[in-house]
Formats: sequence, C-alpha cells, structure tokens
Amino acid sequence: MKLVAVASGKGGVGKSTVSLGLARALAGAGRAVGLLDADIYGPDIPVMLGLKQTRELRRWELGRNPRFGRVELEPLEVEGIKVMSVGFLLAEAQMFAMPAMLASFIGDQLVRNVRWGELDYLIVDLPPGTADLQQHIFATMELAGAILVVGPQDAAHLDARKVLSLLRDAEVRVLGAVENMRGLRCPHCGETLDVFPPVAEERSLLREVDLLVSIPLDPAFAKVNGIPPQFGELARHVEERFA
Repeated sequence: MKLVAVASGKGGVGKSTVSLGLARALAGAGRAVGLLDADIYGPDIPVMLGLKQTRELRRWELGRNPRFGRVELEPLEVEGIKVMSVGFLLAEAQMFAMPAMLASFIGDQLVRNVRWGELDYLIVDLPPGTADLQQHIFATMELAGAILVVGPQDAAHLDARKVLSLLRDAEVRVLGAVENMRGLRCPHCGETLDVFPPVAEERSLLREVDLLVSIPLDPAFAKVNGIPPQFGELARHVEERFA
C-alpha cells in the first residue's frame, strides 16, 4: 500500500477536492483505493460525498473505536473507495475538542487502526499548514510521496513552500504540485480568463516542484458525476512516479 499525502500551506485552495478527485480517478482505473480525511478539525470529505452524521460523539477513547468499542475502525465504502473521516464519528456541526498535543494520536489511530484491507493507494487528505499533526505524519508514517496543492495566489505559493521545506526535512518524496482554480473557464465560450494576477516568480512553488496538472475554475466541476479529465491526468502522473 502506497500512502500519498495531499498537503497545502493554507486552506481554501481545494486540497480536499484534489484528494477526492485523485481517489476517484485511481479507483476508476481499477486500483484499490482508500481515502483518509485527516483534517480532524475541519473534515470536508463526508459532505463532499453527500454523507452526514447527526449523532454527537461524547467521548473519544484513544486506541479504541469510539462508536463500537472495538480496537479497529471500519471504513465506509463509497464509489468503490474505502473512506474514513473524523466527520463520520462527530456530528456535522460538532467541533473536535481535542488538545493539539493529542491530535497526533488521533492521526495514528485513523491510519493504523482502520481495517483498510489490501489497498494499492491510501490518499491522505491533510489539514493545511505545518502544525503538530502534519509534522508527526511526515516524520513517523511511511509516506510513499506527497502532492502539494496551491491556488494561483502569492500567499498560497508562499505558504506551500513552507510545507515543501517541512517535507524535505522529513525526507518525504514530493511527487509534484497541483495548481487549482487557475483561471475561470467561461461556460459559454470555453475561454479561460485569469482571475488573479500572476504569482511573483520569487514566491512560486513551481520554481522548485513539477506541475502535475492545472485545474481551472469551472462551474461544471460541481455538476459532473464522472471524473473530470484533469484528475485522470493527475492519477496517471502519480502512477508514473511509482512505475
């Protein structure tokens, strides 16, 4: 099983969208895929899959399944993908009230105490930034590689370069970058219009990391039931990196 982390320096760049799109594309190519929503303070994968937990969780027992008292958690299978998220255990509007010093234990539990079975890939959707949980995952989990997601803004690239530094310090292989929201695609004529000014050359992540795929702002992405071609291209790039 290859663990592939999807990371970003800041929130709002579409990291969860890329994680889910990559998982769907790999599963569509016949791979056995798991998707871990490791953003324990803001899990978005459940709502993106149309899933909702309404019952609040009152107690979390480290090392045990907080719902059923068993040692291992059972992932949900959605669209042929095995999925696990804190959002399956907490009510949708419930905050995750766990001290930061214990967050790394939750991350371990969600990777090691889940019945993933035989997988080709486990895609790990990380929280944004370089906090304790990300540092712990990079330092202790056997990641096969990481993908950095940025938006077309200076701040997104600048913050992503900090994550890049953290990955290099942890000796995690960087597979490349995805630039999301790169221009607005007109639904009428198909022309792409730049919404943001160009990223300053000295701040661009793409000076140091290969661009795997560029994804435009496109209203069709919110409506498509299949797999947009950009995610199929991303999946091919990922598989080529491991060939």
